[in-house]
Amino acid sequence: MATEIKVPTLGESVSEATVATWLKNVGDAVTADEPILELETDKVTLEVPAPATGVIASVAVSEGDTVEPDAILGLIDESATATEAPAASATASPPATTSAPMAPPATDANAGHQSPAVAKLVAENNVDASSLMPGSGKGGRVTKGDVLSALSKTPAPTQAAAPPSSLNTAVAPRAENPREERVKMSRLRQTIASRLKEAQNTAAMLTTFNEVDMSGIMAMRKKYQDDFVKRNDVKLGFMSFFVKAAIAALKELPAVNAEIDGQDIVYKNYYNIGVAVGTENGLVVPVLKDADGMSMADIEKNIAAFGKKARDGKLSMAEMSGGTFTISNGGIYGSMLSTPILNRPQSAILGMHNIIERPVAENGKVVIKPMMYLALSYDHRIIDGREAVTALVRIKEALEDPSWLLLG
Repeated sequence: MATEIKVPTLGESVSEATVATWLKNVGDAVTADEPILELETDKVTLEVPAPATGVIASVAVSEGDTVEPDAILGLIDESATATEAPAASATASPPATTSAPMAPPATDANAGHQSPAVAKLVAENNVDASSLMPGSGKGGRVTKGDVLSALSKTPAPTQAAAPPSSLNTAVAPRAENPREERVKMSRLRQTIASRLKEAQNTAAMLTTFNEVDMSGIMAMRKKYQDDFVKRNDVKLGFMSFFVKAAIAALKELPAVNAEIDGQDIVYKNYYNIGVAVGTENGLVVPVLKDADGMSMADIEKNIAAFGKKARDGKLSMAEMSGGTFTISNGGIYGSMLSTPILNRPQSAILGMHNIIERPVAENGKVVIKPMMYLALSYDHRIIDGREAVTALVRIKEALEDPSWLLLG
């Protein structure tokens, strides 16, 4: 009995995904609910679990293929064992069309499969893929190293000189270099690039700056850290203070928590704070829903959980949607100052930076203080300079007197 492996529901407004990685090969035994491949959408990477226990009988798509919800990805033979798995072509659905040519069939089910980067390199250099098999990869799979090794032993073909270019002609394709690696941008990275550029092109973006004395927060963390950990099983970080301070400012200045919708301004009477998290695949922004109702411990626990999910690629669509305001902490990477880009359709974003001891004037004397620069980027179309500057000042005031945050 064969069970179809299908693309799951991808989430609201997501109509397609890219096959990122097959975690199992044809002939591998799997158990029900065991992850067998990863799909990458423009927002998250999600695992597809095995719908039944059995053996991967066939695959219908390759890494790099684009698939839609409910599309068939492959088949699981529930009656087979790992040693008697059918050949890949026996029951497979027709493979999806890809932009890169597939290698000729091989005797081993895995040997003929190529990643998109390998297939592209093979095609662009007119390499006979069959001459590379079996490859050095798992199951005889051809790797990029195999292709580059073959190319290094073969004289590169002479290319005809390109005609002179003019201002009105397209730029010639970049020449291939065996010491370079060309990798297709992930859907997540493409989406990040598109949205950041859209924010710059659409909003009348401006940034205002201030600085905050972090002495009060650092003293409070030092004094209460041990007790906080014992009570809540999580450390008291800086972000919970910033979330609380931002919410106080948003409540006083509602335009900073609003967005433009056509010809209307939508004022939001709720506070969903996005916290930017950097991962190997790019920046993601999970959202603390109704953060104004959270305690400091709740905020820290949620941020810790989001961070782990982000690193593991486990964030869901729901966890990254619905934000009204974003906080980005470039300080963890050593940034002294930056101008963060809006996370559309939001109209403002707060940038945190590193804490540095600097000489400052206090009561006519020069003292050393742990200082942080703050940056608030905002959409000047709906947020006036007065509102933006006041919001940042309110955040500064709350952070410099953290007991005010606890008193509300």
